Amino acid sequence: MHRWFRDQIATSRSVFRARSGHLGWGGTGCPGSGASIGRVSATPEKPAENSPLDPGLAARLTRNPDGLVCAVVQQWDTRELLMVGWMDDEALHRTLTSGRVTFWSRSRQEYWRKGDTSGHVQWVKAVALDCDGDALLVTVDQVGAACHTGDRTCFDADRLEVVTGPVLTPNTSQNSAPHSSQNEESPA
Repeated sequence: MHRWFRDQIATSRSVFRARSGHLGWGGTGCPGSGASIGRVSATPEKPAENSPLDPGLAARLTRNPDGLVCAVVQQWDTRELLMVGWMDDEALHRTLTSGRVTFWSRSRQEYWRKGDTSGHVQWVKAVALDCDGDALLVTVDQVGAACHTGDRTCFDADRLEVVTGPVLTPNTSQNSAPHSSQNEESPA
């Protein structure tokens, strides 16, 4: 996972905790509370001993402190980015063996299979593990909306302003500077 993305996740968690008064997880059934929530417990350093995954795969996963791995969901044919969810070992096992995507809901503290209530099913086409083992790319055939708001993707509603880089063509390289426009002065 890119360092920028990892930093964004950490910043988001810090902002949430500061705004909500949470200094960490707590309460019945929450990760880190010591309460049993019916999940396989694992840490980034040590895979769960009772993981339903193949031991080789379980050892390759780099989990967050809550035992979760980020799952990026993408439409298989258009490569459209649909959503991001979280999986523990059991959710990944269910996804790999059932043909449907299963996530761990951090807010409800339970497993949920996409489409069971909405009908907006995600049929698994492939699952790939990134080079660091801390993110999954789940390619799916999405039926209906991927977002709980009814939007096609979770990224449709809030486009941010951004400064864009140069458009690279076969005649330019990634290290070349952006081309000057006609309105800019050229050095003498």
